[in-house]
Amino acid sequence: MLYYKMPSSCIMGYSGKQVEHPAGGYKKLFETAEELSSPVTAHVTGRVPTWLRGSLLRCGPGLFEVGAEPFYHLFDGQALLHKFDFKEGHVTYHRRFVRTDAYVRAMTEKRIVITEFGTYAYPDPCKNIFSRFFSYFKGVEVTDNALVNVYPIGEDYYACTETNFITRINPETLETVKQVDLCKYVSVNGATAHPHIENDGTVYNIGNCFGKNFALAYNIIRIPPLQADKEDPINKSEVVVQFPCSDRFKPSYVHSFGLTENYIVFAETPVKINLFKFLSAWSLWGTNYMDCFESNETMGVWLHVAEKKKGRLLNIKYRTSAFNLFHHINTYEDNGFLIVDLCTWKGFEFVYNYLYLANLRANWDEVKRQAEKAPQPEVRRYVLPLTFDKANTGKNLVTLPYTTATATLRSDETIWLEPEVIFSGPRHAFEFPQINYKKYCGKPYTYAYGLGLNHFVPDKLCKLNIKTKETWVWQEPDSYPSEPIFVSHPDALEEDDGVVLSIVISPGVGPKPAYLLILSAKDMSEVARAEVEVNIPVTFHGMFKRA
Repeated sequence: MLYYKMPSSCIMGYSGKQVEHPAGGYKKLFETAEELSSPVTAHVTGRVPTWLRGSLLRCGPGLFEVGAEPFYHLFDGQALLHKFDFKEGHVTYHRRFVRTDAYVRAMTEKRIVITEFGTYAYPDPCKNIFSRFFSYFKGVEVTDNALVNVYPIGEDYYACTETNFITRINPETLETVKQVDLCKYVSVNGATAHPHIENDGTVYNIGNCFGKNFALAYNIIRIPPLQADKEDPINKSEVVVQFPCSDRFKPSYVHSFGLTENYIVFAETPVKINLFKFLSAWSLWGTNYMDCFESNETMGVWLHVAEKKKGRLLNIKYRTSAFNLFHHINTYEDNGFLIVDLCTWKGFEFVYNYLYLANLRANWDEVKRQAEKAPQPEVRRYVLPLTFDKANTGKNLVTLPYTTATATLRSDETIWLEPEVIFSGPRHAFEFPQINYKKYCGKPYTYAYGLGLNHFVPDKLCKLNIKTKETWVWQEPDSYPSEPIFVSHPDALEEDDGVVLSIVISPGVGPKPAYLLILSAKDMSEVARAEVEVNIPVTFHGMFKRA
């Protein structure tokens, strides 16, 4: 195993050595798994900290085909909910499929019934041609396949995807409780799988909606914490502010957003959803979600800012060059500026075009060949001035001493942003970022933890010092980790006092194909691992629920 620290001079890569994966063990990430009837005991090596008590909950695809019908895209497989329980140094593992409509109907009819992100659900072959024809006009049947994340609302927990449906689950038994349609409570067509959750339990999220004159817009929604009346907080959902859309009929794809104590930041990227394709071509010609995306090659990226408490848009037009964006690292305020740290992918082409399972399951040389054509990853810092004086036209408005990011006021009163590059490695991404969220979300911070993607293959875990650009890395041969989850020590005095949790698969490295890895959040050295005798397919996001 390797634990190593890289100085800031090594910003262009985690190390000088290119790690190769000719055996193709990463393909095990994309294999169907069976759910478990009850939790299984994990074999622990090392020592699990006694203060680590609670559950790691994670979501991902677990069923990659239904009968003879395969799913085609990484975001299509049916949702499998995972749980590692920690108690007094012992660890158990459990998993169950989320009983969404998409899953239940697929199991009942033994075929793919609801269209997923990159897989079209063909009509029931048992229906005659007339019933098939009229079924096209019932409207778009949106998936509720909750495979992306899990998060709390009040005292309840929900698995989610990026549509209007979220699914309440029991975090103890992993049983599915009920489906919730957010459209019945607040004006959004869908919501991201990356809400912000404040320490009092308030939930903020963003989704596109129909605004004025039937134009598309983006609503920030707020779900309050549980009140004394114990009423479901979702019933009290409200729209805080509405961001305008750069194209009235083509909203941008939104995966996350930034939040500070006083501001909301939304980056509108050039990856667009063609509403006409979504509403017409889908119903008539049998397309899927991926078929409805297109890129605006000229718009670049527009950044929007709103005051969180007043629900008021800032009338400042921030512009920068094109990138894809899926994950914000953190956003904070400093002396009249907003600092926005992002995991970007350079250019306007949609990165998801490269995440079809055929690409990800290919032999190593083909995986590399495809990744070399894709947009390239870069961790960037943007600095947004919250006010400006027209007298400074043509000048860089950023006066903070610790960043090279610039914001130049143009004659048309737009502010052109150039980033500071925090990390950049050719076809090496620092992605799925996590921070000490409870204490440092929306505040100045030093450390971020990420999953290292090598040509889209997850093969390392990384700690990044945002200020010095130093990195610490955990890596083992033929081992494929998941998003790192930071868990703070209950008596922590420092930002990185705690552990990092990640699910790792290690095919061919021993009798046990997967394990839960516990690392020191200080130096990324191994503290313990809890091995299980079953393969664990890829997981995307999750959370640690303290006991």
